[in-house]
Amino acid sequence: RFHHTSTSHLCSCSKTVSDEKYQDPFQLGRKDLKNLYEDIKKELLVSTAELKEMCDYYFDGKGKAFRPMIVVLMARACNIHHNNSREVQASQRSVAIIAEMIHTASLVHDDVIDDANSRRGKMTVNQIWGERKAVLAGDFILSAASVALARIGNTAIISVLTQVIEDLVRGEFLQLGSKENENERFAHYLEKTFKKTASLIANSCKAVSILGCPDPKVHEIAYQYGKNVGIAFQLIDDVLDFTSCADRLGKPTAADLKLGLATGPVLFACRQFPEMNAMIMRRFSKPGDVERARKYVLQSDGVQQTTYLAQRYCHEATREISKLRPSPEREALIQLTEMVLMRDK
Repeated sequence: RFHHTSTSHLCSCSKTVSDEKYQDPFQLGRKDLKNLYEDIKKELLVSTAELKEMCDYYFDGKGKAFRPMIVVLMARACNIHHNNSREVQASQRSVAIIAEMIHTASLVHDDVIDDANSRRGKMTVNQIWGERKAVLAGDFILSAASVALARIGNTAIISVLTQVIEDLVRGEFLQLGSKENENERFAHYLEKTFKKTASLIANSCKAVSILGCPDPKVHEIAYQYGKNVGIAFQLIDDVLDFTSCADRLGKPTAADLKLGLATGPVLFACRQFPEMNAMIMRRFSKPGDVERARKYVLQSDGVQQTTYLAQRYCHEATREISKLRPSPEREALIQLTEMVLMRDK
């Protein structure tokens, strides 16, 4: 179902956006994201100096704020679609802050589970402060996000965003398991990808659309855009694990194989090299498995096929968001699908 040998499926998203319409999403979203990290730190008012230091360590303002940016652009696009309002509501901006807090808490916990020693080019919280304190820091960030969420005072929004937390946990459990059957394995991988990465983007987009527009059709457009962009983002991440150098990625390459994970490039490569099946089932645990699997992936069309699949998801995201009324923010969200495909770190 996911195997494509022709390039006719490639989505040329750039054709959707003519040069005069080109909107840099980061420029357009910057105004609403000003002081984002300072505002997050206000949510994290903590009594102990050490906990504060741990929280500040990740919220250093050096990230691209990719998720909050999508959220504020979606908020504006939905507001304009509904009543031509160009302002982001305070509650919509709060959703952007909460999304970044939930995302960061999940990173802190992921690094503990994976025993990772670097993230975004610097040492992880668990390496500096130890696993126990890192788990507690992740819990604390999550609890502060929950308090901020309750403050919005809208039960629909609370319901949508708490789904993200449930999905993150379920996704982590899915990642710990594996499937024998090849088709089941791919479905398992895509479900895990949705729950661990795309659910946050999809549900945050849906939340701001609910706050900005009463039309359920718009809520579905926002959700589908976020879901498709989120899955594409992770697929490209899985490609970069094989094609990017550690310096650019900010973490070691082939990290997923070392964790025993069979991502898209591996699953596609397995169709050309069935001997990888046994390695997948033992989670690349035998000496030499990681190196051999990496070699097979790079000899196969696994990277190319995973990129094609990401292009299909981006194409679908573009198709969905194009249903909204034209606006600079809508064009920026279309442009963003292109940036997801082109990124190299």
